[in-house]
Amino acid sequence: MLDGCTPWPESDARRFRATGLWEGLTITQRLARTIGERPDQVALVHGAERLSYRELGEAIDRLACGFFEAGIEPRDRVVLQLPNTISFVLTYFALVRIGAIPVTALRAHRHTEVAHFLRSSGAVAYVIPDRIRDFDYRAMALELIARAPALRSVFVDGVPAPGQRALRPLVDAPIGPGEAVARLASIPVDAGEVATMLLSGGTTSLSKLIPRTHDDYVLNARLCGAVAGFDRSTVHLAILPLGHNYNLASPGLMGALYAGGTVVLAQSGDAAHVFDLVERERVTSVAAVVPLISAWLASDEPGRHDLSSLRVVQNGGARLAPELRERLRERLGAIPQEIYGTAEGLINMTRLDDPDELLLGSSGAPVSDDDEIRVVDDAGRDVEDGESGELLTRGPYTIRGYYRAEEKNREAFTADGWYRMGDIVRKRGRHVWTEGRRKDLINRGGEKISCEEVENLIYGHPKVRVVTLVGMPDPVMGERACAFVVLHPGETLGFDELIAFLRAQNIASFKLPERLELVSELPTSPVGKILKRELRDRIAAKLEAEVAPGRSGG
Repeated sequence: MLDGCTPWPESDARRFRATGLWEGLTITQRLARTIGERPDQVALVHGAERLSYRELGEAIDRLACGFFEAGIEPRDRVVLQLPNTISFVLTYFALVRIGAIPVTALRAHRHTEVAHFLRSSGAVAYVIPDRIRDFDYRAMALELIARAPALRSVFVDGVPAPGQRALRPLVDAPIGPGEAVARLASIPVDAGEVATMLLSGGTTSLSKLIPRTHDDYVLNARLCGAVAGFDRSTVHLAILPLGHNYNLASPGLMGALYAGGTVVLAQSGDAAHVFDLVERERVTSVAAVVPLISAWLASDEPGRHDLSSLRVVQNGGARLAPELRERLRERLGAIPQEIYGTAEGLINMTRLDDPDELLLGSSGAPVSDDDEIRVVDDAGRDVEDGESGELLTRGPYTIRGYYRAEEKNREAFTADGWYRMGDIVRKRGRHVWTEGRRKDLINRGGEKISCEEVENLIYGHPKVRVVTLVGMPDPVMGERACAFVVLHPGETLGFDELIAFLRAQNIASFKLPERLELVSELPTSPVGKILKRELRDRIAAKLEAEVAPGRSGG
């Protein structure tokens, strides 16, 4: 395995192979099985573009040849920051086809985050769009070269800047299928090797890198697809970023393709667009999050479209309230399926035939019988079923350590390999009910905001003496970020000024505070720890008062 990664104990690895959990297939070898079985089936749809499985496989091989001839080799890390297009799918599979390791950044990430991904992974290449709306990724790449010493190549889906290389000619290269396969045949790719690096939610300053092997990630997608009921009739609508574990392989893109279904890439989550695609493409499953589902249920669009093909609407990232699950079932005529897990491994899903108590209330059960789960108190002791505690897990697709992060590994993993999820849950049998986060994160509609990261940036403002970031309740996003700030004597600070300062730090827009509260002091414990719970209660009460009858909202 790649240096800097923690392997499973050999005894566990042997057992996973012997029982068939690990099939010994790489991500692209598993896709090749579907290509061989259903070459003429439509695999991908994006707008007017449609690719059959045969066309998908041939395009992946051509691009893999192009990457290899451009100097990308097995074990090389490549930061992949493309939106949900066919180019993302081709690039991801082409990289793993030659044993390179995609590091999946999100479209919203900017200079600070991407520089961290490039440096911490040692990436030799970076794949980007030319621009999206008013943001030019090519210019950002040019600025980042000096901050990433290993970076040699930038590939652009679109028109490249000087010194960069266009992606499309590599896809369109005049290489026949047989010639491409022959060129690639000599490249050794081991199913036990790292296949991809996902990004952690980030409980400290910036995200950690999560190394997933071919063996464990194929299993992840296969198990999740089975629990979702994916098969050859599946038409799965992908709306959220494919760089997220949820949308890539839980079950997402890979789960649908491994089952022989069709994946439709949506261009937005707007209700009119989504339900038009459901009707036109006969979509059977949709992967969504709480804000999207809430907006759809508040819209008139469902009643304007034929949704008879829709069987399942999945929710991930943050818990969907039981009443919303029930409304979803009534209005959309689909089964609500809760998906709760982590990019580090464990995925829990409600079963499509669960009784309502579980289907509408729980956060699901592990997708594998070999997933071990424990709920423990602050001292690490197991609690009784029904009692709250932190969820710990280990299993055949849960990592044993982050990439090159010894200190964080000591915090996140026990000596005997249990991963501390950081979530407070209750367990009954194998089903779990989530209750919140143990770590200091804000969950904004499924996007995790590290309070420490944003606080550190705000501390850079010369007017700020003390700051703390807390989550405030929001009916759509679940939580939004509120900054409580104590200023230096005689200073003033407006919300717009704070946001302008943070935007200049080039961080993702979803991390920006959405409210500023100026206070003379922050509540602290006897040992000087800021009492964030008190501040969360304070802002929740203030928001409630602002929308009370007779009061203006704000």
